[in-house]
Amino acid sequence: MTDNSQILTDLSVATLAVSDTPYGLIEDAAIAITDGMIAWVGPKAKLPQDHTALAQTSLGGRLVTPGLIDCHTHIVHGGDRAVEFEMRLNGASYEEVARAGGGIVSTVTATRAASEEALIASALPRVDAILAEGACVLEIKSGYGLDLETELRMLRAARAIAQHRPVRITTSFLGAHAVPAEFSGDADAYIDDICIPALRAAHAEGLVDAVDGFCEGIAFQPAQIARVFDVAAELGLPVKLHAEQLSNLGGAKLAASYGAMSADHIEYLDEDGVAAMAEAGTVGVVLPGAFYTLRETQMPPIAALRKHGVPMALATDCNPGSSPMTSLLLTMNMACTLFRMTPEEALAGVTRHAAAALRLDDCGRVAPGLRADLAVWDVAHPAELAYRIGYNPLHSRIFGGKS
Repeated sequence: MTDNSQILTDLSVATLAVSDTPYGLIEDAAIAITDGMIAWVGPKAKLPQDHTALAQTSLGGRLVTPGLIDCHTHIVHGGDRAVEFEMRLNGASYEEVARAGGGIVSTVTATRAASEEALIASALPRVDAILAEGACVLEIKSGYGLDLETELRMLRAARAIAQHRPVRITTSFLGAHAVPAEFSGDADAYIDDICIPALRAAHAEGLVDAVDGFCEGIAFQPAQIARVFDVAAELGLPVKLHAEQLSNLGGAKLAASYGAMSADHIEYLDEDGVAAMAEAGTVGVVLPGAFYTLRETQMPPIAALRKHGVPMALATDCNPGSSPMTSLLLTMNMACTLFRMTPEEALAGVTRHAAAALRLDDCGRVAPGLRADLAVWDVAHPAELAYRIGYNPLHSRIFGGKS
C-alpha cells in the first residue's frame, strides 16, 4: 500500500456534500490526505500552501467519490441455494421447495454445520467482489444460526473479515430473522429462550454494533420485535428493522418509535410510516436486489420518501436466497431503472445516506476531518456509475489513505 499522507491532484471529485452543485462536484480538484484522514478538498488552484510539501499523486483526470458503503448484507452464511433457484424456475412451488429442504432451513442447516474458519473462507470471495467495486464499509448480519452458538459464530466470523481484508465491518445481531424448525409454531418461546439470551451473550462478547429483526407475517410480529428492541435499548444498542417487505405490519413505525437507524426493504410502507421515519431521523434502506429476485411488483414509496425528506440508502442485501448479489454498481442501476431514483440519489444512497443508516459520521463524504476512504473511477461523470450494466470502471480504492 502507498503512504497514507499525500496530495491527490488532476481529478474531479463528487464530494457528496449537501450542496447547490449536483453530487457536490468539484472540477480540477485536489485532495490533501494526512495520517489517513482528509485534511483538505477543493479546487486545485486554492490548495493551501501548508499542504504543498506533501508528495503529489496525479489521478490523470479521473473521478473520485467517497468509498462506497454496503449498509445491509447477509454475506456470512453456509451453503447456497442455487438448486432451489433452479427448482423454482422449473415450476416447483415454495411448499415443494421447503419439503425438499430448501428455503431458509437449508441455509440454517449449512451455517450451523460450518466452522468459523469455513464461514470466513466462504464469505471472502463475496467480500472481494464488493470491494472490487469501491466499497470500504460493509455491514454484516447474523441470523442464519438461530441458536446461541451459531449466532455468535457468525458474528465472530464477520468481525474477523476485517483482519483478512482492508475493509471496515459493522455487525448487526439478527436473531429475530426466522423461527427455526425446532420452535415451529412457537415464535414467542424462540424469542425468550434463544434470541434474547443470544443477544445478551453477543453483546457481552463485544460482537454487536446494532440489533436487527424481520417484522413480517412469515417471521415475527411487531410485539415480538418490540421485546427484542427493549433488550437492545437496555444494552444501549441502536436498532434497525426489515420492515414492510411483503406486507404492512407497521414495522417502520415501530422501528421509528425506538429511534431506529434504518427501516429496510419498505416496499409496502405507507405514508404514515414514512412520516414516522422522518420525525425519528430513520433512514430508508432500499434493496432492489430482493425486489428483482422475488419478482415483486410493489415498489417502495420513493416519492413519499422524497416528500418527507427521508434519506434513501441503497444496499446489495447480499444473501443466499432473495438477493444473491455482490454488486453495488448493479444495485445503483436497479434503483434507477426499477424505482426511478436519480443517479445522484443512487450515489448518495451508497455513500452519504448509507453512512447515516449505520450512524457513521466519519465517512460517506469527501470532506476535511473524515476518513480518506475513496474510490477512483475511470469515468467522466458521476452518472456513469449508475448508467452502465455489468461494467466496473473502478481504477483504484483508497482505504484509510492507502491504495
